[in-house]
Amino acid sequence: MGRNIKQVIIETERLLLKEFGPEVQQTMFTTWTDTEIMSELGLKTIEELEAEKEKFRLGMTTYRMSFKSFLLVEKETGKTIGRCGFHDWYAMHSRSELGYRMSDEVAKGKGFMTEALRAVVRYGFEEMKLNRMQAFISPENIPSLKLIKRAGFTEEARLRSHYFYNGKMEDSICFALLKDEYKGS
Repeated sequence: MGRNIKQVIIETERLLLKEFGPEVQQTMFTTWTDTEIMSELGLKTIEELEAEKEKFRLGMTTYRMSFKSFLLVEKETGKTIGRCGFHDWYAMHSRSELGYRMSDEVAKGKGFMTEALRAVVRYGFEEMKLNRMQAFISPENIPSLKLIKRAGFTEEARLRSHYFYNGKMEDSICFALLKDEYKGS
């Protein structure tokens, strides 16, 4: 990180997964420069930076819900190429929604997200003590559908008009993985 922050770092074969949770976010957005933030988060435009700052200003945690995400940093280049982690984390109910995205087009299709997802799922069950993870995916997002199925998630339902994206309401397919179904790898 651009500045010292106490954080969880998970190492995989090709990645360092750097924790990006409420404490890290607080330090980053109150003490770092815009340039440091953009570099660390892998942001390419001022608009992306402003969107991240707005999330921070509005608050992403409550007394019952939080998040724990990880920045995917490619070991070879030191570049942040994406994120993978948990949002809508309800610790009191031992469940969270899983989310992920690649921010680097060149890194797509090289197995980085499969590698990261494996480590993040393990962390969720073993360290966060989750009992249930769920993911909501557009029926048109074929790469994400393949990824989540390979990770052992089970399709549970199709939610109609579940989220607003690109100017319209879209469906999502709900997938889940339970602790007792998790095979660990």
